Amino acid sequence: MAEHPREVREITNASDALMLNMGNITDARMESMMLSLKSAGERGIPALLDVVGIACSKFRREYASNLLKISVPSVIKGNYSEIAALHDGEYFSRGVDAEESLAAGDIARAAKELAQKYQTVILATGQTDIITDGKRVVCVKNGTHQLACVTGTGCMLGALCTAFMTLLSPMDGAISACCYFGICGQLAQTEKGNGSFMVKLMDGISTLSREEITKHINMEEMSK
Repeated sequence: MAEHPREVREITNASDALMLNMGNITDARMESMMLSLKSAGERGIPALLDVVGIACSKFRREYASNLLKISVPSVIKGNYSEIAALHDGEYFSRGVDAEESLAAGDIARAAKELAQKYQTVILATGQTDIITDGKRVVCVKNGTHQLACVTGTGCMLGALCTAFMTLLSPMDGAISACCYFGICGQLAQTEKGNGSFMVKLMDGISTLSREEITKHINMEEMSK
């Protein structure tokens, strides 16, 4: 959670992985993210960049482009609209939520092209999460509509993916995180309301068992 430009290099250098999130950017955070990503790149520390909001803001889009010129992170994460915007400079959307009209197949193709362009892993989140390294394309279908009803679940997935990258490759870390988080969401579904759902989701993240993962995992690899 380091934010100040005068400490982020030190914090980054002592870390096993780095997550950069563009959700709430300020001048200080923008400077810090550039410094952190540069340090991570120099030291080979796995990094994830969550390109929040680039579909609705030219300013954010330009900033993301500048970040990628400093160093390409291990994983670039965004919802369908954000990945579409990263792929197509003419695409714009309102707000930070993905447009429901975007088709998974189209986003899979865009994500694969981005992965090949930047030589990294692209994670596109939606009803079906799409993960690709430019060669493989894996679709994870775990999850629930309630994940979109509470604030911060996208950031939670990004943090989980970053944590998984401390033990796994970026591709396997992203796939595993999507499956794990999606299953937690499924098991947390409740008619009591979004507050109860969020509590159950948080509990599930710390208690999900190997047996539950095996029982509920729902993923497939797209043919070339």
